[in-house]
Amino acid sequence: MAVSSPRPRAGIRRADFHSHSFLTDGDTSPTEMWNEAVALGHRALALTDHLSLDDPKPLLDRLHREAAAWDGTRFLPLVGVELTKLPARRIADVARASRRAGAEIVIVHGETIVENVPAGTNHATVECGEIDVLAHPGILAARDAELAKANSVALEISARRGHSLCNGRVVRLALEAGADLVVDSDAHAADELITLETARRIARGAGVPEKELERVLVETPSRVIRKARQH
Repeated sequence: MAVSSPRPRAGIRRADFHSHSFLTDGDTSPTEMWNEAVALGHRALALTDHLSLDDPKPLLDRLHREAAAWDGTRFLPLVGVELTKLPARRIADVARASRRAGAEIVIVHGETIVENVPAGTNHATVECGEIDVLAHPGILAARDAELAKANSVALEISARRGHSLCNGRVVRLALEAGADLVVDSDAHAADELITLETARRIARGAGVPEKELERVLVETPSRVIRKARQH
């Protein structure tokens, strides 16, 4: 008889740090994305629309205006960017510019095996000191997992088809290095957001042991949120 893995403690609410709206390549408005997250019982959802070398301020200003609708509620709509396919040497500069322009969350589009991403992106991300999450890192190097630990960069377990192919490697190296992990949806539409239970199953399927589930689903997201609220 199969034994089910333990559920997160009662009352725990999900946080997701990677999603997109129709302001870049998503299908849904920021407001609808956040509304769906509320309906799913999320604690927080970051809208991290794609950013390259363009001015981050117009995008972030628009997201902040829509996020204001949740002032005074128990839900936290986080405003951020996903730095996408920049030359690796520009990541730190653009991350700092995004912070100055109002980004609460900065993530980087990592070296997924299903897209062409500039070589060195993972390394530049984990050494820069300005990044919250390295998304779908692909064939992550052990040294970069160690740098992620040293610089408090969470490594993403991706729920997105294709990007998820290297989840097992990412989890193994993160656990060996003691680096933080988060489960993100990379949702491009409201119906692609995932529940806490689905996030738990994805983490388990990627190799997160039962004793580490609370850290991945609760403790690390809480740390990322605390940092975000300082910006």
